[in-house]
Amino acid sequence: MVGLEEYRAIVGDEVIEELRLLSEKLSGTVVQNINSTAVGGGVAEILHRMVPLLKELGIDARWNVMKGGERFFEVTKKFHNALHGAAVDLSEKDFSTFLETTQQNLQEISLSDDIIFVHDPQPVAMIKGRKRSKARWIWRCHIDLSAPDGRVWSFIRSFVAQYDASVFTAPSFARVLPIRRYLIAPSIDPLSEKNKELSESAIELVLRKYDINQEKPIVAQISRFDRLKDPLGVIEAYRLVKRRIDCQLVLAGGGAADDPEGEKVLREVEGEAESDRDIHVLPLPSGSDLEINALQRAAAVVVQKSIKEGFGLTVSEALWKGKPVVASAVGGMPLQINHGNTGLLSHSVEGAAYHIRKLLRDKEFAERLGRNGREHVRQNFLLTRHLKDYLLLFLLAGHHQENLYL
Repeated sequence: MVGLEEYRAIVGDEVIEELRLLSEKLSGTVVQNINSTAVGGGVAEILHRMVPLLKELGIDARWNVMKGGERFFEVTKKFHNALHGAAVDLSEKDFSTFLETTQQNLQEISLSDDIIFVHDPQPVAMIKGRKRSKARWIWRCHIDLSAPDGRVWSFIRSFVAQYDASVFTAPSFARVLPIRRYLIAPSIDPLSEKNKELSESAIELVLRKYDINQEKPIVAQISRFDRLKDPLGVIEAYRLVKRRIDCQLVLAGGGAADDPEGEKVLREVEGEAESDRDIHVLPLPSGSDLEINALQRAAAVVVQKSIKEGFGLTVSEALWKGKPVVASAVGGMPLQINHGNTGLLSHSVEGAAYHIRKLLRDKEFAERLGRNGREHVRQNFLLTRHLKDYLLLFLLAGHHQENLYL
């Protein structure tokens, strides 16, 4: 595992020394993270990198994954979609399943720590166990709550209101709550397998593995096969581009243990793409970080055409690699993309196609966006900045200032 000192060459001496000074004030603090999956999705990815670094800094960081059956994850996927504003049919049985699974986990997970850090809606009701704990409780919301379904948000909010503090990604995501609210953006790890520098030969090896033409421009979207990532919309945009520019499309990604819809969406995408040999649909198994890295680096343009998005780590990943990015103007992606400076934002299939064509034709413009995007990520969305924000959050957990934003 990469140690903190290895980031010094990327972020500078001052950043590393500041992290060490902050951590001295938290030495021995026990922080328990709780989420719903150990693999798949940005939350698990961040925790895999964050927890070891917190331990290196002297904080007793722990990580528990909530257990649930197929029925529970079907319900939480409905919650996820509803909180993003989708119309979802929910029964009283769905809410009962959610609470019953929470109760089972309360019997198995110890809560005798200094800080309980709960991630996203799936484990939010774990707060029911706070009576047996003297911990400070923090709820970290990674999703876009700007226009949630009222019934589902009212249910989730009844638990969130019992926490000591909440954390959101962007101001537009934050809801009115009777507890302290903080703003912390997610991050990528520049030294992970997914983001580290790769040789041209390593990239070529991956392209050959998946029979991808190295001579034809690649448009790529690297994301879970999820309706909210709009892979069918990406295919539609690609076909508009293809009318004028000969290119190929790569749709690559895996699934998450708490997303039962993934296989169905993948089948739909494969069906839509089967008649075009220039569309490469790649369902990647867990642990395919080097392949993802290579596919992003091989792309002429990286797309993230989400309908809804919490943050969109794949955008920061691509920008870090100096790639021009076309992303939907939703969720946390406008935090990463300053239109025309660090990337391009679109509002429709036609808009995405227009921007992709422009980038494929104007390589100088594409390269400038890539350079600016990499520096923007270096300044704002690397793991070391995220680590600093969490250290400050833990330090403030015992205080009572209202609405203190990081």
